[in-house]
Amino acid sequence: MVRLRPGSYLLFVLLILGIWQFGSGAWILLKAELAQHLIARAWQQTLVRQAPVKPWSWADTWPVARLQWRDEIDLYVLDGASAAALPFGPGLQRHGSLLLAAGHRDTHFAFLRRVKHGDRLTLTDMHGRETIFRVQLRQVVDSRQASLHAAGAAPALVLVTCYPFDALRAGGPLRFVVTATPQSNHHDPVTI
Repeated sequence: MVRLRPGSYLLFVLLILGIWQFGSGAWILLKAELAQHLIARAWQQTLVRQAPVKPWSWADTWPVARLQWRDEIDLYVLDGASAAALPFGPGLQRHGSLLLAAGHRDTHFAFLRRVKHGDRLTLTDMHGRETIFRVQLRQVVDSRQASLHAAGAAPALVLVTCYPFDALRAGGPLRFVVTATPQSNHHDPVTI
C-alpha cells in the first residue's frame, strides 16, 4: 500500500482546483465564441427576413444593427442594453432622435479609446440600409450629473462605455461618450 505524505494531499487538492478553474475559464470563452457565431447567423437571417431573429431560442435580445469602424471593428448591435445582453455585444436603445449604444469598456467598446473626431462609423439596420456617421464629440461625463436630452435634437449616434478604460473595477460613475452625427448626404438615418 502506498502512503501519501500530508503535503501530497494539499498538492492533489490544488491540482484539482487548478483544473476546475482552467476548465471554467475555457468554458466561458467557448460559450462567448459560440454566441458570436450564433449572433452572426441570426443577423444574416434578419437581413433576409427583414425582421428580428433571436440567436438562440431563449435569448432575450437579438441583433438589430451592425456597427463598423475603419477596417478594425465589425460588431453586431443587440436590442436593448440589459445586463443579460451586454456580455454578448453592445446594446442599442432609441431615445427620440438619438440612437444610444452601450457596451463594455474592456470588450466590445474597448476601441472607443482610439476613436477620433471626424472618424467614420457605419451603422447598418436590419433592412440593409447603411448610415454613415461622423464623430463630432468625445467626452467623459459623470453619470450622476449628465443626462441625454433627445427632444427636438438632430439625429445622432451616441456610444457610451464605462471610464476609465483601464480601471481595475467596473461600474464607477464616469462614462466615455462618443457622439456622431449622420453625414450630410444621408437624410434618413437607419431605422431601428
